[in-house]
Amino acid sequence: MSYSVGQVAGFAGVTVRTLHHYDDIGLLAPSERSHAGHRRYGDADLDRLQQILFYRELGFPLDQVAALLDDPDADPRAHLRRQHELLTARIEKLRKMAEAVEQAMEARSMGINLTPEEKFEVFGDYDPDQYQEEVEQRWGDTDAYRQSQQRAASYTKEDWQRIQREAEEINQRFIALLDEGAPADSEAAMDAAEEHRRWMSRNHYDCGYEMHTCIGEMYVSDERFTRNIDAARPGLAAYQRDAFLANAVRHTS
Repeated sequence: MSYSVGQVAGFAGVTVRTLHHYDDIGLLAPSERSHAGHRRYGDADLDRLQQILFYRELGFPLDQVAALLDDPDADPRAHLRRQHELLTARIEKLRKMAEAVEQAMEARSMGINLTPEEKFEVFGDYDPDQYQEEVEQRWGDTDAYRQSQQRAASYTKEDWQRIQREAEEINQRFIALLDEGAPADSEAAMDAAEEHRRWMSRNHYDCGYEMHTCIGEMYVSDERFTRNIDAARPGLAAYQRDAFLANAVRHTS
């Protein structure tokens, strides 16, 4: 049985763009093509993608992942053993991922084929490579980028879910204030901006007030950010930008 690129993206919780990128760099080339030339992925391709995402979750760059997977002296069981050792060394934070590796080892030894959903459920909705190339080009030489990468490498599915939940709670505070007609430089809006800045510092990188205002400017200067933020409430991106700036002035003046 084979699967379309859209189906595989859904199984694995990555984007179609990420799968196209893996194909372009030779990391994961689909084993089949439809009569129309569309990518079709078989079970062996899904196994390889599972291995790629395990190594990516452990912080391995793509070139090292390729070298590990293409090692002629390694077999799938060797990869699983290596991953199990790495994962269990991370103890409780990666306990659930270690269990996923154990499940894959057991299924292989018993000749059981896991479903696509079972292979990728541990990764949730996190796609580490969606904008990786652009991010590295724009911020790869900064301390903030390096700090963010180090933290991201240690996060589990539960961590990402918590981070997203906190972000949504802050977002809802801004939406409520905007709906109430509270000015962006009101105490309530500035307090929400301060909570957002602290959320960035806790979860991604040390975010000072100057950095925070730059983030706000990016919300309105990059149409992708504006479109995504304003999808929750029209005008939200500009409102957050103004609140970030007002909060920075409050704390630095």
